[in-house]
Amino acid sequence: MTTPDGPTLLRPAGTPDGTTLGVYLEYLSSTRGLTFDDHRDLWRWSVAQPEAFWASIWDHFGVSGSYEQVLGSSEMPGAQWFPGARLNYAEHMVGTEADADLPAIVARSQTRGDSELTFGELRDQVARARAGLVRLGVGHGDRVVGYLPHVPETIVVFLAAASLGAIWAACAPEFGARSVVDRLGQVEPTVLVAVASYRYGDKVVDQREELARIREGLTTVRHVVGLDYGPHPVPDALTWDELLAGSGPLEFAPVAFDHPLYVLFSSGTTGLPKAIVHGHGGILLEHLRLYGLHFDIHPGDRTLWFTTTAWAMWNITISVLLHRATIVLLDGNPLHPDLETQWRLAADERVALFGTSPGYLMSCRKTDVVPPRWPELRQIGTTGAPLPAEAFDYVYEHLGPDVILNPFSGGTDVCSGFVGGGVWQPVWRGEMSGPGVGLDVAAFDEAGEVLVEELGELVVRAPMPSMPVSFWNDPDGERYREAYFDTYPGVWRHGDWVRFTERGSCVITGRSDATLNRGGVRLGTAEFYDVVEDMAEVVDSLVVHLEDDQGGSGELLLFVELLPDAELDDDLRGRIVRDIRRHLSPRHVPDLIAAVPAIPRTLTGKKLERPVKQVLRGRPVDEVLSADAVRGADAVPAFQEAYRAKG
Repeated sequence: MTTPDGPTLLRPAGTPDGTTLGVYLEYLSSTRGLTFDDHRDLWRWSVAQPEAFWASIWDHFGVSGSYEQVLGSSEMPGAQWFPGARLNYAEHMVGTEADADLPAIVARSQTRGDSELTFGELRDQVARARAGLVRLGVGHGDRVVGYLPHVPETIVVFLAAASLGAIWAACAPEFGARSVVDRLGQVEPTVLVAVASYRYGDKVVDQREELARIREGLTTVRHVVGLDYGPHPVPDALTWDELLAGSGPLEFAPVAFDHPLYVLFSSGTTGLPKAIVHGHGGILLEHLRLYGLHFDIHPGDRTLWFTTTAWAMWNITISVLLHRATIVLLDGNPLHPDLETQWRLAADERVALFGTSPGYLMSCRKTDVVPPRWPELRQIGTTGAPLPAEAFDYVYEHLGPDVILNPFSGGTDVCSGFVGGGVWQPVWRGEMSGPGVGLDVAAFDEAGEVLVEELGELVVRAPMPSMPVSFWNDPDGERYREAYFDTYPGVWRHGDWVRFTERGSCVITGRSDATLNRGGVRLGTAEFYDVVEDMAEVVDSLVVHLEDDQGGSGELLLFVELLPDAELDDDLRGRIVRDIRRHLSPRHVPDLIAAVPAIPRTLTGKKLERPVKQVLRGRPVDEVLSADAVRGADAVPAFQEAYRAKG
């Protein structure tokens, strides 16, 4: 089905019967007398009545404790959610004795054997880790940090710290010492839990030297706990077994709604990474909303979403435990031994939600991977980058119309998504289905007017509970305000370039600071990549616009990473130019098309458009890029050489 002015409708909106959203709607009807015609009707109510909506999330999902007020202040920044309420995120994650036999974690690792934990075993390990942290002197407000992979022990020690009111932060073990110290050093931790080695596919990665430098750089650490993972143990450290050796009560310190739960970090490609503080209550309510109203997670479901501890998706992914679902962990190289690894694991574990990246789906499409089908699969989620229209075709060609393809977009800043899909929303080819329930998002022009069917800045016009509590070491909130509120006072500007349609769906076309503006025609970089990376020879690409300060059109530079046996010859150049003219605009034909050995990305997969642009403007590479915080940094000189050769 194709609308007269819109893309193909790949899956009509379903009915909420039998879904977690349906149960929530029945709750609203029976307790508040509210009924809704469709998703848009529900969304309009949720943003018009934010206090009623967020109170319903608290009440419906059974958050422990009581509250007298939902919003003490609704001003941004500084909204006060559930003032006076006391709770603990960890208490809701580990379940109760009644859940003891339910599977909680299924762990698959390339470093060691497979393992599984029930909720009962998770509760026992969290209690033991909690007792171990208490013996190390950890208490309310102390910082416990991890240099850890995506394994059950990471979840256990995080929840143990949270149960005490301590604050968690982590880096993945692929990070180098400088990146780890730049991040974890900001929070002045007292306990470090770490590994010294791991396997990535067939490769053993020895991080003992990096760990030694990390320990030297984290001067406030009093105790190191070593997790025996890989061939090299952590020297001079308390072992994991010793940490868990003693028993103790499974208790949860009641903390304020905005008490810090964990600190997440921005990419840190330039300068010191922002240390973003998230609170217990905000994360709890937001992840109950996200999985309950959009991803349709039921007790007993299994989910798989590849991530590392370097990315906010780790924090989001593990919150499926709030719904008594099972998280399937995959630690190692997600493409080893081949592209089908993740599909096989998802099918073997009969997951209901399979989360992945746009790049993975496009790689599978290009190499003709035929994914398996299994009856439990209800949704495929993607995030991290815009999802090309061709990836929609790939999913629905192979998996059929019953699966919901749910690309969503948010950020580390809110540890969730602003826009995405769900059971009551249609799936439009090349688009996201619309704003999240309870989230007042829109597109603004430069004057702060709402745009529809035009590109604008993605903004949030009302507070959401998981907006950061603060930035670490930002006592007057100046950096926080500058990050989100300097453009539109009182309105959150996220930094994404978005177009909302009359249907309510949307397309995010890239970061607003990387928009390509040639002769008054604006394009998001994602639109560019959609065209270029659809070519069989192109593995990856990056485009930058060097604007002309004199008012000219500037220079548009396209860099492509090709398959090993491909060549950037006249034929390929000609096809790239032809497709850009046809699908984008003649004004966006590049002034330079050059092949490079790799496209540099952050460790969470984001293309480094702005840093490459700064390098081509003449800034030294070491001022612009932190080499151990990115992948492909050694390819940047090739960008410089190609630009210089242009003359």
